[in-house]
Order: sequence, then structure tokens, then C-alpha cells
Amino acid sequence: MSVAVALTDAERVEARLWDALRKVEDPELPVSVVGLGLIVSLAYGMEGRVAVVELTFTSMGCPAMEFIEEDIRDALLRDPDVDRVDIEVVWDPVWTKDRIRSEARERMRSLGIVA
Repeated sequence: MSVAVALTDAERVEARLWDALRKVEDPELPVSVVGLGLIVSLAYGMEGRVAVVELTFTSMGCPAMEFIEEDIRDALLRDPDVDRVDIEVVWDPVWTKDRIRSEARERMRSLGIVA
């Protein structure tokens, strides 16, 4: 027997935001920032209509950092319930290949990229 769980308004918005992030691709690889494991966390606050993202990168010298942050901000601001996006770059946990999700790993392999 399954139990239906009603989502709060904030949880519904957060689910939409995760969907939006899955469409943001790394500029160097045709894989989403979610699939690559770059999104450490996402939280949404109804009161301030703010999305808070903890983001990591594959390296401190990643040349695409600004592009990725801008793409994330643009994607989340398209949501009608988001007025502000706060992005915090974090280095703990350190990004490793283990953070790549299986679907992204398969996509990379299909393109001949070792993952």
C-alpha cells in the first residue's frame, strides 16, 4: 500500500528548480551541472522567494565558473516564484569523479569521454 505525501508549496518550487538545474549544461561537456555533481545543495525560501545554491567545480581554476554561475542564475530566475538566486561556491566536499551521476557517466561514455 502506498501512501500519498502532499508537498508543501516550497517543496513544489524546489522540485521545479531541480528540474531547471537538470537543463543547465556544463559549457565544455554536454552534461548537466546536476549530472556532473556540481550542485551540492539547493534550498528555497518562500518568504524571500530566494533560491540558495551551493555549487562546487571540478577544479579551482575551472575556466567556465562564471558562465556556469550565470546559466544557473538565469535558469532559476525563470521560475515565477523566484526573485533572487544566491550562489555560494564551496570546496568541501571536494569534487571527484565519484560525484558524476550514472546517467551523466553513460552520456559521457557515449560521446567517447572517459568518466
